[in-house]
Amino acid sequence: MAERATIQVIDDDEGVRRTLAYVLGSAGFAPRLFPTAEAFLAEPTESPPACVLTDVRLPGMTGLELVKHLKDAGSDDPVIVMSAVGDIHMAVVAMKLGAADFLQKPLRSAATVAAVREAIERWERKPRQPPEAAAYRRTFAQLTPRQRDVLEGILAGKLNKTIAYDLGISVRTVEGYRAEIMARTKAESLSELVRMAMLAGL
Repeated sequence: MAERATIQVIDDDEGVRRTLAYVLGSAGFAPRLFPTAEAFLAEPTESPPACVLTDVRLPGMTGLELVKHLKDAGSDDPVIVMSAVGDIHMAVVAMKLGAADFLQKPLRSAATVAAVREAIERWERKPRQPPEAAAYRRTFAQLTPRQRDVLEGILAGKLNKTIAYDLGISVRTVEGYRAEIMARTKAESLSELVRMAMLAGL
């Protein structure tokens, strides 16, 4: 990983900005702090690799709108979205818009640093290691019909109880299928599962 990678931190809470500045700075990164997406966009673009760490709920342009704006502008810098609400639907939407990861507040220092490192390392590998879309398609093709039904619900951002209702099965059964899907695909997080599905064209 390149030394002193720039991390653009966007959060309207000054306390969160200061905490992230300390955590990321201590981990060897160079944090830049912004209270709004507009303030960030008004600044000159940093040389890559740069990672954007943005809250979902911001005054003015939201974090999700920022993700879409950056991707539409052709930026491939990784964007990690943060939210105080552990909303599966929001996480799925963020990933589909192009976010690299989704973190739930209150943030844990070690998990935040790990997510940033992984996002930047994945960015650095990207030119040399294209996504294994064909391999992902083969993996998802091995799922059972019922696992595929549950996967579709997950990718639609539905809660387990909603998936259970739609399929006429218990929540516990949905949880079991979800665990099987994670094991079969070897996805270590919801973010990774959504990313794999997107690359597979699901």
